[in-house]
Amino acid sequence: MIKYLKAATRFEDYPTSSLEMVICGRSNAGKSSFINALFNQKIAYVGKTPGKTRLINFFETDPGYTLADVPGYGYAKISKKELLRFGEMMEEYFKKRACLKLVVLVIDIRRTPNDDDLAMLEVAKDRGLEILIIANKADKVNQSDRIKNTRRIAEGFALDIDDVIAFSSLKKKPLDKVSAAIMQKLGLQ
Repeated sequence: MIKYLKAATRFEDYPTSSLEMVICGRSNAGKSSFINALFNQKIAYVGKTPGKTRLINFFETDPGYTLADVPGYGYAKISKKELLRFGEMMEEYFKKRACLKLVVLVIDIRRTPNDDDLAMLEVAKDRGLEILIIANKADKVNQSDRIKNTRRIAEGFALDIDDVIAFSSLKKKPLDKVSAAIMQKLGLQ
């Protein structure tokens, strides 16, 4: 179960929370679809074009943590001024959000981690946060490519293959594995 709380751009407007995970990744990686699949509820807006999320959207979940859905990075069709504003908003979020424990980095399984993905991972590591990589859109590749691409993504992030889960938001598989990993990394299991 998940419930929308509010959208914010500044620290003083964030909701109170004692435990939080953030969903982040490149524009068009399927972050909103992943959230909807994870909670089996259409709560995050899924657009036909990348870059629809412009604010930090906060949700309250059952069992008792806050989820933050942040704007995707790497989408070029925004002004430099807006790109700078996004950067400042994200820097403030990661710097000041003390309740943040887990970064779920969603990447399209057909892509290789780029500099922006690696920078996001470094932010998480520098803050000492738990990390989970979701290789989304697994339904778009065959089983052989799914294994190969998951391994390539793990290597690109210099992580163990067990830290990357191939996932299909469309088919909601393997939902149990993803949910268990999130609960474990949040210390709720």
